[in-house]
Amino acid sequence: MKAFFHHLLTRFGLVAGGLALVLLGACASGPQLPLASASSQAVASDYRIGPGDTVNVTVWRNPEVSMSVAVRPDGKITTPLVEDLPASGKTPTELARDIEKALSKYIQQPVVTVIVTGFSGPYSQQIRVIGQAAKPQALAYRHGMSLMDVLIAVGGVTEFAAGNRANIIRDVDGKQQKLPVRLSDLIRDGDISANVPMQPGDILVIPESYF
Repeated sequence: MKAFFHHLLTRFGLVAGGLALVLLGACASGPQLPLASASSQAVASDYRIGPGDTVNVTVWRNPEVSMSVAVRPDGKITTPLVEDLPASGKTPTELARDIEKALSKYIQQPVVTVIVTGFSGPYSQQIRVIGQAAKPQALAYRHGMSLMDVLIAVGGVTEFAAGNRANIIRDVDGKQQKLPVRLSDLIRDGDISANVPMQPGDILVIPESYF
């Protein structure tokens, strides 16, 4: 039995050593954009809801009062049992807590989730995805958003995409810069070194393959 565990530990040590060499090699080559850190991949949203946005309000176990509703020009929303509730300037989490408080008059311990499904904020707070994405669209920027988060939101790329020829168009000090990204390496090969942090106002351009 001791011999078995010694053999197992030896094999684990070799595997761990090999993995370390692979990671060091990846770091040495390095992406042209900074690698998205683990903390930057968190989905902590600090987006502030604005007039014209569409929010999906889900009340757990109460579908009759769950609905998708637009934020009016006056910044308020109206849902079943809740009228003229201010929404503009709040995060989705803050709005969810306000709806829970309003619903507590009618529902015992309501649990509410709010998701922004339609975004009408300024371009400076958007991530726009164009070209060969499965669902090209404008996304609300979230704090810590990474390239992988964007690809998940747009459903990946089409079969005609030239993923490794994609670029992020970014405004740097008033000038547009084209920053190459490796979508194919990230999606198909699982190369995490190709995952990079996004910034508000970025435009992800995914070209079509020549073939």
